[in-house]
Amino acid sequence: EKGYGTGEHAPGLKLGGCGAYKAAHHIIKTHAKVWHSYNNTWRSEQQGMVGISLTSSWGEPLDPHSQTDRDAAERYIQFHLGWFANPIYRGDYPEVMKIYVGRKSAQQGLGTSRLPTFSVQEKAYIKGTSDFLGIGHFTTRYVLQKSSSFLQVSSYHTDHDLAELVDPKWPAPGSKWLYSVPWGFRRLLNFIKTQYGNPLIYVTENGVSEKVQCTQLCDEWRIEYLKGYINEILKALNDGVNVKGYTAWSLLDNFEWNAGFSERFGFYHIDFKTKNKSRYPKASVDYYRKIISANGFPNPREVML
Repeated sequence: EKGYGTGEHAPGLKLGGCGAYKAAHHIIKTHAKVWHSYNNTWRSEQQGMVGISLTSSWGEPLDPHSQTDRDAAERYIQFHLGWFANPIYRGDYPEVMKIYVGRKSAQQGLGTSRLPTFSVQEKAYIKGTSDFLGIGHFTTRYVLQKSSSFLQVSSYHTDHDLAELVDPKWPAPGSKWLYSVPWGFRRLLNFIKTQYGNPLIYVTENGVSEKVQCTQLCDEWRIEYLKGYINEILKALNDGVNVKGYTAWSLLDNFEWNAGFSERFGFYHIDFKTKNKSRYPKASVDYYRKIISANGFPNPREVML
């Protein structure tokens, strides 16, 4: 969407309400082709696994008693995670995506939906092409219904008719989009379990950035973030979610898309001004090392279920 819709990311194409959907369509079909290639050629010899890693926030209805807010939250997750996961696990785009993008396209006088369609053969070819699901997760939003005018320029963001809110009480130590909301992770993982038949899950990205460098490298907010989110994964495990592994984002401060080096997610601080790019451990290094060593929280009383 940022690469082929708004043009914020490489390759920087501003293709409006069609580009992101076309790009995703090709990604999904290409993923399936790679999975089948491995399955037919190498699996018997190597016994490996091929999956896909999808990044998604959680959408919580602003008013859980409001059906329109609940429906909006459902659209939020289907337009994010379901966009890719639904074809791979269930054979086609989420029904709500097809309905909303199709309706918007008709209002704009288009003969066909801006959301491409899979043929019957493609649906069968794509469905089931994942031995595991990689999940990147960072934050949560409250979601409510908000209709977009059909006079607006068509885009992925106007197609789902919703607004996103945050609670000002949520900690936000880093990137402007990243609020610490651990409970959203458990809900996302349980959604995956229910929606896609409890697939094998590897958490491929989870972490928090910092806006201002802490000269003492005392990133206690990162420690609290990790503690909260890993604890919610533990709760999800107790719910029966099939989480097999966890990878924190990230080992080092690095290049973050169009934010460059301005947002630092690393356990290790990198001095980009020095020739050798010197590395210094932050306080989170010691904390995460203990979690790895214990394969969990070192002190059982630290976790409240």
